[in-house]
Amino acid sequence: MNCKRQRDSENAEKGKKRNKREERAELSALLEDEDVKREVKESWSQRAQYSHGDLELDCHPFPHLLIRNFIQGDSFTENLQRELLDLNFHEKSNDLYKFNQSDDLKKRKEPHITGLRAALFGLFRSWLGEVLGVELEPIVDVSCAKYQYTDVLLCHDDELEGRRVAFILYLVPPWESSDGGTLDLFSTDGKYWSVGVFHPSPSTSSSAIYGCGWFHGPSLERPPRHIEPPLPRSPHLPRDETLLLEWLNPLYLDVDYQSQVQQEFEDSSEIQLKNFLKEEKFKEVSEALRLTDVQWTKQGPPNRRCYEVASLESFPQCVSACWELLCSEAFFLLLSNFTGLRLHYLSPSDEDEEEEKDQEDEEEGEATGSSGDTPSANKNNKEPSTPVCVGELRRWAHGDYTLLHDGDASKAEYALDLLLPLSCPDWQTEFGGFTSYIANEEDEELLMVYPEENSLALVYRDKETLKFVKHINHRSSTLPIGDSCRRAVYDFSFVYYE
Repeated sequence: MNCKRQRDSENAEKGKKRNKREERAELSALLEDEDVKREVKESWSQRAQYSHGDLELDCHPFPHLLIRNFIQGDSFTENLQRELLDLNFHEKSNDLYKFNQSDDLKKRKEPHITGLRAALFGLFRSWLGEVLGVELEPIVDVSCAKYQYTDVLLCHDDELEGRRVAFILYLVPPWESSDGGTLDLFSTDGKYWSVGVFHPSPSTSSSAIYGCGWFHGPSLERPPRHIEPPLPRSPHLPRDETLLLEWLNPLYLDVDYQSQVQQEFEDSSEIQLKNFLKEEKFKEVSEALRLTDVQWTKQGPPNRRCYEVASLESFPQCVSACWELLCSEAFFLLLSNFTGLRLHYLSPSDEDEEEEKDQEDEEEGEATGSSGDTPSANKNNKEPSTPVCVGELRRWAHGDYTLLHDGDASKAEYALDLLLPLSCPDWQTEFGGFTSYIANEEDEELLMVYPEENSLALVYRDKETLKFVKHINHRSSTLPIGDSCRRAVYDFSFVYYE
């Protein structure tokens, strides 16, 4: 009798432990409805819209399913959210995103997390596989993401081997569309076939908690990626130093100061030259961009970039003159003096120094009566390359960015980047919008160049260095709100090649 009571007590204790390990997640009753499952399957295969209660299937721009009240019972949802918020989160930030993410949830023992995992990869995986007609693997691939004010996830395609279905479970407080955090789906065309999601940053102080992950299955055949043609490059314009005298701060025309700039640049491969343009010229260009009807064109596709570029033909006169300055022969020579790069035929090069040394050695040999071929005599005479440049006048607003992309590393070249920002007073680092330089296949940033009024930034990068412009998460009086407002952040962006 005592032994039986002891066994009953042990069994009851084990039952409590099992209950502690997993709380059952009750999913939407629609998943148990065979008629609904059959109709969703037919609509999915026919790419037709379907709606039934809390379930909605839309096929534009591609099939996606929304199930409201996915988890039944407020108590389970509240406890799940509490368990998720108690996890350790790690900040994630690069060109594509900025948010906090938990470790993979597949080994977590919390009862409600365990219950959610069992429901997702049990009942729901089975239901989804039947609807899609695909055998989904029982692989648990799920984590928790926490998005706070200014956090973002930009357009991407989620394409990794074996991923078939992406899912997001929203666990958020009462939410308005003005709070941001929407999931945007992008259509494709023959060139830009990549699709993706975009999470504008929430505009409130509340955190948005997302459970997200993937169901795995047989991989789909993908079309080849479109390769963008490079922007056309041009040699310098035949303009003399008169332009420099008209536009530049006289400090930067001083030969001794140019030598000082070159020494600093050669030490770090980057420099910022403050108050670069004469104040009156800088103000004239800034005002012209803000008040004149310049033609702007949105640049895409969104899985690569999002900003506007001005049409050269629509430039106001003073803006056109500033553009000519940056493309001029005199400016190429000035950049050579600033950087030590050979961007003009008059600028000395390493080869020139070597030839000068060889000439000295040759003269010394003749003086001592020695003979034989000199190193310079054995060199191949190569025609010097023609320095060229490519540039854009860009306009930036809230939500704009550029992204790194597959293939960027293979196309990387030695180059000198130039940035001249306008209309960005009192820019703060947390606004984003800075140009970030990183080493290929590394997450650590080598350099960040922040927008600064009338400050010319020069950065020399090698074939192992990539760059992107961080998503602009701030909206203020300096940024446009709607098409009717012309106030924005502008910059001249040029790249020079030896």
